[in-house]
Formats: sequence, structure tokens, C-alpha cells
Amino acid sequence: MPVDVTEITFEREVLERSRQIPVVVDFWADWCGPCKALSPALEKAEAAREGKVVLAKVDVDANQRLGAMFQVQGIPAVKAFRDGKVVDEFTGALPPPRVEAFFDGLVPSRADELLAAGDELSLREAAELEPRRADIAVALAKARLERGAEDEALAAVEGHAEDFTAEGIAARIRLGKAGLATAAFAALNRGERDAAIDGLIEALAKLPRNGDTVAADLDADEGRDLLRRAVIGILSESDPADPQVRAHRRKLSAALG
Repeated sequence: MPVDVTEITFEREVLERSRQIPVVVDFWADWCGPCKALSPALEKAEAAREGKVVLAKVDVDANQRLGAMFQVQGIPAVKAFRDGKVVDEFTGALPPPRVEAFFDGLVPSRADELLAAGDELSLREAAELEPRRADIAVALAKARLERGAEDEALAAVEGHAEDFTAEGIAARIRLGKAGLATAAFAALNRGERDAAIDGLIEALAKLPRNGDTVAADLDADEGRDLLRRAVIGILSESDPADPQVRAHRRKLSAALG
């Protein structure tokens, strides 16, 4: 149920409360038709999130200082607070789907909660809920790699070719199956990122530049491409401002010729 807030209670009910849970404030007035049209959508969105967000209502006629403080120039004006600050807002009577989307931006989805849990069972459920999210696919693939389930890990990232990290994991698995750069991947498993990247770039530089078969059914061109993807995948998870990352990118570029 929405909470009626005044100038006296605003700091406690909105600013302080928003440090624990998002608070959506509806600035409205009794004479405002669009405000009355919007209100049911706001209340429904709050109720659907079962205590994960609070809806507060401010009558701007009775609380003009609050309206001035938050630069309310038209109503209904809806402002979302987190950690005592406005983090999102809109003006006007939006249709219910857009109101729902507004609330979605404030409250973690079920898939987000499962991703934060991090265990493989939770990640598998998250992937089923949102199969197009590459961040979930990558986390699931890593969990599967930890227990040596390479084929399952590959299945997790297939279909996410637009994501550098996902592509890097897929390349790593295919290279491993071909027996290439195993020492580099062993270093990566130990958390030695720089050593792993140097090993991959060294392996890339040693490959012939023709289409000869270099391992199993992998020719040199395919091997070079997979090694490149593996390096880029690792770098994509690193801080681009890191000087060592920039150095690795220069080495990769030189090895690719």
C-alpha cells in the first residue's frame, strides 16, 4: 500500500528509507485527472514486487516546498529514490507497461537474483528465464568449466557470438579439445592472467600462416582465429585502463600482423 508523505515525514519515509529499499514518489494533486489515471498502475507495480519497492505519495498542493525542492514542474511527476538520491524519474501518465518497466529498473529481476547467487543450479535457472543474457551464459559456462564439463560449458555460451567473453570461452574450449595452448589455459586456471595471455599470443605467433592442419581437424587459420578470440575474451573482463591490458593488445596486434 502507498504511504502518504508530508514535508515533515519526507526525510524519514523517503530519503532514509531509500538507503535500504528503492522508494518511488508520486507527486500528485486531487484536481489532477492524469494523476488519478496513473495511480492504479503505480500501486499495481508496487504490489507485484512484494515489498521490494515502496510507493510514496506527495500531495503537491499541501507540500509545495517539496515540489519546489525537487523541481516538480508538471504532474503527475514520479521520482525514484535510492540511497537518498533521485535515480530515475518521469512526468505524465505513462501506460502500465512503461510503468512496469520503470519499476523493473529499480528492483532486481529473478534472473539477477539467481546470477548473484552464483551456484550452477541458480545460474541454470537464470539462463532458462533469460536465455539471451550473455552475462548469465558466461557465468554458467565458468561454473561448468570448474567441474570439467567442457561440452556443457560450450553449450552455455553458444548463441552469444556478440559477446567477447562468451566467444573467448568457446574458443578456449575448442582449443583445449585440439590440444593447443594447454599451458596457457593452465595458467589462467591458476589466476595468472598475464602469463596466460602471453602464452596464447606466443602460440598464435608460432602458427604457420597457411591452411595446414595444426591439430586434430583444426587448420592454421582456424587456430589463429580461436587464439585471437581467446585473448580478446580474457581482455574483455579486464580494466581497459590497465597499462598491462594495453600492452597485451599491442602484442596481439603485432602477432596478428
